[in-house]
Amino acid sequence: MELHTTPALITKVTAERARQNNNALYLRLTVEGGGCSGFQYIFVWDAVVNPEDKIFDSAVVTDPMSLPFLNNATIDYVTGFMGEDFKITNPNASSGCGCGTSFAI
Repeated sequence: MELHTTPALITKVTAERARQNNNALYLRLTVEGGGCSGFQYIFVWDAVVNPEDKIFDSAVVTDPMSLPFLNNATIDYVTGFMGEDFKITNPNASSGCGCGTSFAI
């Protein structure tokens, strides 16, 4: 199982670690049931890595239940006119909603 990151995401994680003065900080990405399309992405900053968690590119951590929904997905950090946000490009999703945090399989 793989989860891909972009240079922009790595830069954001590095900056957040510096801002919080915590080099053990990761972006935790979790998939939960809910949202307008059936599943939703949850993003939190987390310094706790559980033994069963998987770390990607020393920046993103996810749990084993979420991993099958994220296989071969790419997580990016984008900035633009409307602000800044994390963006997931997920080949496993059959559809998504306009908010970008909800998807269907």
